[in-house]
Amino acid sequence: MPVVSYLIVALGGYLLGSIPSGYLVAKARGIDIRTVGSKNMGATNVFRTLGKGPGILVLFMDALKGYAASAWLADFLLKLLDLPNPDPQTNHLIAGLAAVLGHNYTCWLQFKGGKGIATSAGVFLALAPLGVGIAIAVWVVGLVATRYVSIASILASVALPTGVWLTQENWPVRIIAIVLGGLAIYKHRANIQRLRNGTENRLQFTKPGGAK
Repeated sequence: MPVVSYLIVALGGYLLGSIPSGYLVAKARGIDIRTVGSKNMGATNVFRTLGKGPGILVLFMDALKGYAASAWLADFLLKLLDLPNPDPQTNHLIAGLAAVLGHNYTCWLQFKGGKGIATSAGVFLALAPLGVGIAIAVWVVGLVATRYVSIASILASVALPTGVWLTQENWPVRIIAIVLGGLAIYKHRANIQRLRNGTENRLQFTKPGGAK
């Protein structure tokens, strides 16, 4: 039955997305990332706390979770379990959405996780790569213009569904893009409050004293 396939794919996507990349990378360095900086487990906090290398690694791992979930996880699981896959496109969408939910609400750490920006980008890198390209361009421009990662991420969360709508005619993909974009903005609500209070940290492009 298709519903069984959907449930298995959703569970597999969630478990893949729930791997707490930022927490594990920081823990390997003897740091609980939940207790330092912004206390978020995403790549930005790892970058600020541990440096460029670990931050890039977490960014890559988080994006890979989303890409793997939406690109091949459903086909792999259903073939492994010898189950029919009558609706591959829907299964790819379910797996991708579940992976982002797993990242944001990981069962391994009391259902507290990241904000889902990189994982969402990974999902749509498989489903709508041109839309992701637009979102990345907006993120870069937003970061350079404001030096706030949170503002750049919020702008990208708006740009992603916009880019998907401009480059994709598939309605389910468009709707999932809106859902994930809205979820990412919701996860930034603490950042939005800090921006309003003037206490949000800016990204420093140079070292203190102006040295490069």
